[in-house]
Amino acid sequence: MPRAKKPRRRARLILIVVVMFLLAGLGYGAYWSVSTVRASFPQVSGELTVEGLSAPVTVERDGNGIPQLYADTAEDLFLAQGYVQAQDRFWEMDVRRHVTAGELSEMFGEGQVETDAFLRTMGWREVAQREYDEELSEETKRYLRAYTDGVNAYLAEHSGAGLSVEYAALGFENDYAPEPWDPVDSVAWLKAMAWDLTGNMQDEIDRSLLAGRLSQKEIEELYPPYPYDSHAPIVTEPGNGTETYSVPAAEGYEDAVDGVSTQLSSLSRTLGDIPSLLGPNGAGIGSNSWVISGDHTTTGQPLLANDPHLAPSLPSVWYQMGLHCNELSDACPYDVSGFTFAGMPGVVIGHNQSIAWGMTNLGADVTDLRLEQLDDGNYLRDGEWVPYDTRTEVIEVAGGETREITVRSTDNGPIISDREEELTNVGASAPVDAQAPDRGSGYAVSLSWTALTPSNTMDAVFSLNAATDFAEFRTAAQDFAVPSQNLIYADTAGNIGYQAPGAIPIRGEGNGRYPSPGWDSAYDWQGYIPQEALPYEYNPERGYIVTANQAVVDPSGYDYHLTEDWSYGTRSNRIEELIQETIAEGGNVSMTDMQEIQLDNHNEMAEVLTPYLLDVDIQDGYVREAQDLLEGWDYSQDADSPAAAYYNSVWRNLLQLAFGDKLPKEVRVEGECLMVPPADDSQPIEDLDGDARLINECGERDPDTAQPDGGDRWFLVVQNILDDPGSRWWHTPADADQPATDTRDELLRRAMRDARWEMTAELGKDIDTWSWGRMHTLMLNNQTLGTEGPGPVQWLLNRGPWELSGGTDVVNATGWNAAGGYDITWVPSMRMIVSLDDFDESLWINLTGASGHAYHDNYTDQTELWADGEYLPWVHSRQAVEESAGDTLTLSP
Repeated sequence: MPRAKKPRRRARLILIVVVMFLLAGLGYGAYWSVSTVRASFPQVSGELTVEGLSAPVTVERDGNGIPQLYADTAEDLFLAQGYVQAQDRFWEMDVRRHVTAGELSEMFGEGQVETDAFLRTMGWREVAQREYDEELSEETKRYLRAYTDGVNAYLAEHSGAGLSVEYAALGFENDYAPEPWDPVDSVAWLKAMAWDLTGNMQDEIDRSLLAGRLSQKEIEELYPPYPYDSHAPIVTEPGNGTETYSVPAAEGYEDAVDGVSTQLSSLSRTLGDIPSLLGPNGAGIGSNSWVISGDHTTTGQPLLANDPHLAPSLPSVWYQMGLHCNELSDACPYDVSGFTFAGMPGVVIGHNQSIAWGMTNLGADVTDLRLEQLDDGNYLRDGEWVPYDTRTEVIEVAGGETREITVRSTDNGPIISDREEELTNVGASAPVDAQAPDRGSGYAVSLSWTALTPSNTMDAVFSLNAATDFAEFRTAAQDFAVPSQNLIYADTAGNIGYQAPGAIPIRGEGNGRYPSPGWDSAYDWQGYIPQEALPYEYNPERGYIVTANQAVVDPSGYDYHLTEDWSYGTRSNRIEELIQETIAEGGNVSMTDMQEIQLDNHNEMAEVLTPYLLDVDIQDGYVREAQDLLEGWDYSQDADSPAAAYYNSVWRNLLQLAFGDKLPKEVRVEGECLMVPPADDSQPIEDLDGDARLINECGERDPDTAQPDGGDRWFLVVQNILDDPGSRWWHTPADADQPATDTRDELLRRAMRDARWEMTAELGKDIDTWSWGRMHTLMLNNQTLGTEGPGPVQWLLNRGPWELSGGTDVVNATGWNAAGGYDITWVPSMRMIVSLDDFDESLWINLTGASGHAYHDNYTDQTELWADGEYLPWVHSRQAVEESAGDTLTLSP
């Protein structure tokens, strides 16, 4: 085996030398060398002394560098976890804590001041500190301190390039050196998780912004209700109430939107600039998980699968590891392995010796934007003027002057609309006093968000890791306040289950669909849904549970409001269909079947739309040649499929013609300009042709988050009008090359024509050479210097591209935004399949590798396997771990 590795290492060394020569030619050679790049590669065998341990800890790493830790005490276990994660990923950990503290400017300078100001306004770090001080159990705090000691033991021995090559690159710009780790750094990461999984806040903003162009009826057509009749919710027998839940829409909506559109537009741009460490959020983005009872599996015990869909990053957001007490006891109850986050103790998703669990985003509506009327240091509240609170935040800036900002807050939360205006002067502004600016017209916007209330979510992580049955699992879930997740469950006794946890608000007036008036306390939250009333299932008769961000429960049989902005159930329907097919045929689901489901590329919308496309009469032979690709297509979005490439181009052009060109600039792709009527024109969307008052208007939204994004909300929007060939949405104005369209088939014909020419420009004239993968590519970028650093540094740190199968809202969810292009914007960030019959038969794969060090053997060693739909064995027993170990390291006191 060692002989087999030598050519790879020699090739990698040659590549590093080439990089160093290039850097030298660009002026970096004085600072960097081969040893600079390799200086941070950790010691993974032999023995190391680590201060703070009470007894030796064994670290077994397999050939992919995945560590399994064995210790006598829980404190030693988590101390060693901190040390080992710092070995592999400290740069990632350091960046994460600067994000959550709003201190990116301290590392990266002036360009991050605006982001820091917004994060300071929300006060993530302050809330995390309060959680540590007031909410967490003494046991949890003891484990956090142990983890912190491990990280700091590593920092005491390493600095600069010895920590990670990024610090050498950062040295070109400033003399930054990392501070010691703190337990609150770990707790604060939960705020970043919660932020990226907030659910419908962007939808709430977008619906308000659409009012600049569309009527209320048109907006609601673009946000149709969830199709409960065709797409089953997760829980079909909640048993937690029978009354129908309904609330009236907020009164005065149109007046409020008129007064706040500028602020919301500015706010939307600010949100787009905040580092999205887990990926773009919204109803169209989520994850898959399912669990199948042993009654329907080949093993006779449950099988559980999970693949969270998050933004691609290098290294992966996930870190694989195992945490094992040498002898299980009440004092040391951990025998767990799975996926966790570098910078946080414990395991987030995985299994222990008794149970397995997975997570998908529940998508509950846990945020409300509140409109605030401000005047001379006060805000209006129930007819009275009340002083708002202020605090000063100091932002240290690498290579620049220190900045001070004033944060204003009301009872509803921090005023987040201040930040965009204060830092970039977007929108109208007029200060009301010497402390902070006020909006001269319209309303300010504050944020009510469950994550800004201290909770004990970190307690839940350790409780889940030690749970041994469904009762203990549910008890642990009760503490999982934010982010609210769908938790699926299986155990070695053969049980399966589901629990919806989280702090989910009960609203007074309003339903969270639009910003609500902050001056009226009737719209305030009235507490949270009782934990005992949150939906769950245990051993359902159907024998399986599927969660893929679809609705949790039919509201007609449930007392409480969770959200109206679900993903629309396309992926969950397909997963359930594949499970049912196997069971209906008298078979049982195998591990191979579970893999095939995770990698399924079927496009449900293509199955609906393609017959309509084939029915359109195309006279142009050049376009008809492309149309013929759809004949006999199986609707699978494989990387080598010409039909999938053409279909997705047609889909993108259809959405742009029918919807995108009619949306306001605030949600369209930045820099894409259209001739449109002024925003105050009351003319309906179908009568745009020939209007002499047209103006040139350019989009303002980042391509990754612009609309229409093409997710399964848009599947339903288009399906709802397919049988209405005269719908106003099919109407489009003429352009230089094409006449106006008035009917469905005219627009479909134009979309197919535009797609043919787009594909020719992108992939060439010969349709036999077309493939979906050539358009649908993945780049893995280092989350900081890989996007903003000098060109040679980006080349050193980034990897790709890979041509991939899959697509948006197929099970193999390699997502792309139809408004912005075909490049991949979110992915199955990991895949796992757990066998409760024999944990050593389980499978897992990460997007990248265990190491965060560029050119390390384990930097991207899993990526090719991941891209090819392959898995690694996931062993758990001590014997199997030792047999698969490539390196053994002993950490000694």
